[in-house]
Amino acid sequence: MRTSKISSGNSGYHVWILAFAMSLLILIALSKSWFYDHASATASEDFQYFSVIVPSKGRDYPPVLAYWICGTSGDGKRMLRLLKAIYHPRNQYLLQLDAESSDYERAELVVSVQSESLFQAFGNVNVVGKGFAINEMGSSALAAILNAAALLLKLSTDWDWFINLSVSDYPLVSQDDLLHAFTSLPRDLNFINYSNDTAKNEIHKINQIVVDPSLHLQKRSHLYYAVETRTTPDAFKIFGGSPWLILTRAFMEYCVQGWDNLPRKLLMYFSNTASPLESYFHSVLCNSPEFQNTTVSDDLRYNILETTTDGESPYDKMLNGGAAFARPFKEDAAALNMIDENVLNREPNGLVPGKWCLDQGMNKSSEASKPPGEDLCSTWGNINDVKPGSYGIKLAFLLSKIASEEKLTTSQCHQATKMGSS
Repeated sequence: MRTSKISSGNSGYHVWILAFAMSLLILIALSKSWFYDHASATASEDFQYFSVIVPSKGRDYPPVLAYWICGTSGDGKRMLRLLKAIYHPRNQYLLQLDAESSDYERAELVVSVQSESLFQAFGNVNVVGKGFAINEMGSSALAAILNAAALLLKLSTDWDWFINLSVSDYPLVSQDDLLHAFTSLPRDLNFINYSNDTAKNEIHKINQIVVDPSLHLQKRSHLYYAVETRTTPDAFKIFGGSPWLILTRAFMEYCVQGWDNLPRKLLMYFSNTASPLESYFHSVLCNSPEFQNTTVSDDLRYNILETTTDGESPYDKMLNGGAAFARPFKEDAAALNMIDENVLNREPNGLVPGKWCLDQGMNKSSEASKPPGEDLCSTWGNINDVKPGSYGIKLAFLLSKIASEEKLTTSQCHQATKMGSS
């Protein structure tokens, strides 16, 4: 009996030590400037502490992209891989794990970001320290993306376009390629895919009243569908399409700050619809005289679930489709390694080579072999210079062609069919 008690005591002691270590890890992460908590008034000020190197702005310089990457429990490693695949010192990055993730997972993500001195030097990678319940089919997803845009607007005054990604997305071009392709474009273009599907089931989905409990519960919950429906609105037109977006800073300010009542009215309306991300931004753009002529009906995404019947392999079709990103990939998809090796020239756990990094060994280490203290890139040059490859040159040609077409002067909203029309 005595031996049993001693064994039990030792076990409890070890459990206490483990719990203390985990608590200490979370406490350290919470105290750092990278870990953003909405309850902290000083956290947003601390965010800028490491921002000692800022990108040059102007018509002759590449744009600045603001990425929001959202994931759930167990997605930390995938999020870091995606971050490194799309990282460039000019850009801004906001990482967020939803309420299904534990505080420990969020703290672990913060520590991983903090461990890279490169991210600290440029101060452009931030982690949301509070998890929210998000149902991707409900209005909680719309609230999350608007909140992310508001945070990025507060964090930086430099960015030009907002891009939402999930951990199942992956780039098909390097950031040097993408920045080069966007450099010659007007900075007021909104890339958003519109659908011409006006089938009765789509109209019914818009008119059906839906409640998303994830707005008021701590954990994600299923949607509630009411038996009653409402009539199709006549005060504004409803448009729909893909929930994956590349939207301008000016338009995101318009939606978040709401100096006009239109974004607010549509937000109230879409809070009780299913899949509002497939209609909200599309409808705000097309109902706003200020922005309706800035739309390009292309989200620059490739859906790998689409089948090919022309004899071309799915991998080749994906790379030749003129998209900047593809989705949805599984975590262990072989195509990810193929893209890293053949397109991005990225080593495991490394960054994608770019002209900004003068350290030729930036991609030569992996998580297992990386010596302590070795940085992803220890020496950098001019972050305002980009060097595109063949994919970037091709993408720039395609985007310039879109921007120069005469139909761009006529709103894409007029070409897309509004829901509820016959």
